[in-house]
Amino acid sequence: MAADFSFDVVSEVDMNLVSESIQVALKEITNRFDFKNANASIELNAKEKKITVAASDETKVNGAVDVLMTRLAKRGLPLKNFKKGDVQQALGQTARLEIAVQAGIPTEKSKEMAAAIKAQKLKVNPTIQGEQLRVTSKSKDELQAAMAFLRGGNFDVDLQFKNFR
Repeated sequence: MAADFSFDVVSEVDMNLVSESIQVALKEITNRFDFKNANASIELNAKEKKITVAASDETKVNGAVDVLMTRLAKRGLPLKNFKKGDVQQALGQTARLEIAVQAGIPTEKSKEMAAAIKAQKLKVNPTIQGEQLRVTSKSKDELQAAMAFLRGGNFDVDLQFKNFR
């Protein structure tokens, strides 16, 4: 039997589901009367993990973002991991908005989570490993208490727990 038990805290977004949601949202936008002559478009840059929403004016952009967020939520994607920017006026009487897709836990959030776990005085050892947080302990009960604490905390990212062993 292993001397130490551990689990990984991750924040993942399935980019295939994001792409499918964008396609469904685009189909809905093209069929809706209130988006007629709006030239609305939604583009995904998977490498940079950004979504760009463009339309003829700011209200159409906000409407398209609402449709997109509804489709993302229906697919079960965590809306906490989609950070909206500000609407910017673009050339040719159009407006656009960029949405950053946050996959992975940022380093500052990992440090904040590790400090919060240590402040709880649980007998666990959190370590930051890239864009995830590994929590180890000799007791499974302590690990489950740490999981419950992280679920209850508000860290502005959606957390998943993997590799519980």
